[in-house]
Amino acid sequence: MSTRTASEVVAGAVLAVLLACAVAPSLIAPADPTAIAPAQAFQAPSWQHWFGTDESGRDLLVRIVHGAGPSLLIGAAATAVGLVLGLVLGAAAGLGPRWLDFGTSRAMEVLFAFPGLLLALLFIAVAGPGVASSTIAVGLATAPGYGRLIRTRLLTLRSAPYVESAVVLGRSAPVVFARTLLPGTVRTLFVLATLGVGQSVVWASSLSYLGLGVPPPAAEWGALLNAGRVYLDTAWWLTFFPGLFIVATAASATVLGRSWQKRLRDA
Repeated sequence: MSTRTASEVVAGAVLAVLLACAVAPSLIAPADPTAIAPAQAFQAPSWQHWFGTDESGRDLLVRIVHGAGPSLLIGAAATAVGLVLGLVLGAAAGLGPRWLDFGTSRAMEVLFAFPGLLLALLFIAVAGPGVASSTIAVGLATAPGYGRLIRTRLLTLRSAPYVESAVVLGRSAPVVFARTLLPGTVRTLFVLATLGVGQSVVWASSLSYLGLGVPPPAAEWGALLNAGRVYLDTAWWLTFFPGLFIVATAASATVLGRSWQKRLRDA
């Protein structure tokens, strides 16, 4: 087994475990993630509590398992928002007249020049904190990057012989886009979505860490980091294990996305 194949297997296994945690957390960790037990507060990792307990005596492993659903759902929803907006921007720039391409491309370049997390923070400053606003904020922040890539892909497909044939046959622009150009971008969108989920999970967790996302005591990875940072010098496990799961999610999604991107490029 090659190194690349082995990394794909490991990344796929990690994502499979995380998805299982998100879909059926009660089967993997059948306990209430919000139930407190003050007498068991700040217990270090042990055979009884593998990831230790938090300041309220809640089992950290249980909370991380139950937090997989909200964390991955926010990441997936933010990626979907970013891809839809990116597709609209990319289609307007890649298929529209020159003036629309120029204006849309300049707007995407201006937005792309700002750090993505800064754009998300600016949106939350206007819309207010919360799960919905943080999800939309991350989607808006990732949209310019997706739009540039989709524009490049559509410009390449636009000059393909089968697309020119469809235009010569008199098909309308919406029909050409829906039946000819859009199917040609599906693989690109799939790779972008795979890469984007990991990034969105990290950014959404960062917003929760700053107190702008999921409010406590909800079991969400970024919120767990936010709660544990106060006790970083005395209870390291409160930030280590949630951070480990965030990094594992982002790394696994990136490995699979890069691998599929390379396979599609070589195909």
